Amino acid sequence: MRIASVEMPWMRSVSIGVWAGVGGRHESAEMSGISHFMEHLLFKGTKKRTAKRITESVEGLGGYLNAFTTEDHTCYYAKAAAPHLPELCDVLGDMYLDSQFAPGEIEREREVIREEILMYRDHPAQHAQELLTATMWPEHPLGRPLTGTVETIGRMKRPHFLGFHDQHYTGSTTIITVAGPVYHERVVELLTPIFERLPKGRTPRFTRTRPKDGAAKVSLYTQDTEQTHLAMGFHAFGRTDERRYALKLLSVILGENMSSRLFQKLRERHGFCYSVQTSMVTLAETGAIQVYAGLDAANLEKAVRMILKELENICHKAPSRTELKKAQDYTIGQTFMGLESTSNQIMWMGESILGYGKVLDPGDVERKILSVTPQDIQRVACHCLNRVRLGVAVVGPLKNQEKIADWLRQ
Repeated sequence: MRIASVEMPWMRSVSIGVWAGVGGRHESAEMSGISHFMEHLLFKGTKKRTAKRITESVEGLGGYLNAFTTEDHTCYYAKAAAPHLPELCDVLGDMYLDSQFAPGEIEREREVIREEILMYRDHPAQHAQELLTATMWPEHPLGRPLTGTVETIGRMKRPHFLGFHDQHYTGSTTIITVAGPVYHERVVELLTPIFERLPKGRTPRFTRTRPKDGAAKVSLYTQDTEQTHLAMGFHAFGRTDERRYALKLLSVILGENMSSRLFQKLRERHGFCYSVQTSMVTLAETGAIQVYAGLDAANLEKAVRMILKELENICHKAPSRTELKKAQDYTIGQTFMGLESTSNQIMWMGESILGYGKVLDPGDVERKILSVTPQDIQRVACHCLNRVRLGVAVVGPLKNQEKIADWLRQ
C-alpha cells in the first residue's frame, strides 16, 4: 500500500482518499458494472457499523463522505475538520476492509443502481456521452457504461462481490492520499494499524485498445426531447505521451471556457446553443478530445459543419502566441487555484500515483505547459482532429442517421 500526503498548515479541514486501482476497464463483459456496484456496497454496512452509522460517523462531525468509479480506479473519500482525521481513517478503513455484502443490501442496492441507469437514460446529455463512448470503443471495456446494464447488474451475486474484493482490494492496488494540516509521519501512524492486514495482491490487467482509422462512426438515439444533444470525439494518445500538454491547450482554445473559439462562434455569434464545450480524456494507452453541444434540432447540421470548420482552421493555421498565452494562463491558473483545496489535493495525488507511479510536481506541469508552442498545438490538431478518428453520437428527435453521416463526409 502507498500513502501520500501534503502538508497544508494554514487549512482547518483535512481530506482523505482511499483509492483502489480497479475500474470499468478491468471488468469482463458478463460482470460489466461490478466496480461501480462494489462502490455502492461499501457504504452498506460493516462488522461494526450499519449503513446509517457509516454516514452518521462522518456527517455527525460536520464532514462528508462520498465515492466515484472511473475506467481505471475507484475512490472513497471524506473531508472534515482537521482534528477528526483519526475518525475519518477509521470509517474509511472499516468500509474498505470489512464490508459485509449482506444479501439483503445487495438486492436493495441492485434496485438503486437500476434506477440510476434509467435516470442517466432520461438525461439526454449523459446518454449522448455514453453513446459516444460506445461508438469510439466498440466491443471493448472502455465502450461500456460504468454503471453496467440492467442485465449485467441483475446477475451479480454475493460470491461475485466477495471474489472481486479479495482479488482487487489489495495492497498493490491501494493508495491513500491525505491533505491538510498534517504531518506525514502522523498520517502513516494512523493508517498503518488499520490497513496493515491488506494482502499484497497483484495489479489487475486490462485489454489494450488500438482504434482503427476509417470513416467517421455515427450513433443516433431517437428520443422526443426539446434539445438535440451532440457529442463528438476524436481518438488521441495516452496519459504518458508528452503531447498531452499541447492537447490540453488545444482543448482550452477550442471550448473549455467562454473565451474559447467554439463558445464564441456557436453561442455568442450565432446563438445556435446554450452550451458548447470541449474536454479531454487520458487513459493508460489511449485518450480522446471531445466536443459537446446542446441545441435545437433545426440547427444541428449548421452546428456540425461549423464545429468541423473550426477544427479544420486550427489544423491549417497555428494559434497566435497571444491566444496560446491566454490558454496557458487559464490552464495554469485553474490548476493552482484548484490545489488550494484539500479535496483537490488528494485527487491530484491519487490520480498522479495511479497514472504515473509518483506525485506529479505542479511546478513541473506548469513548465511543460509553458514550453508548448503554437506549432505543437497545430501538429497535435492535425494528428487528432482527423475525421478518420472521429466518432459522433446524437440524442434527439432526428430519425435519419445516414443524413448525419453525410454531413461528416462533406
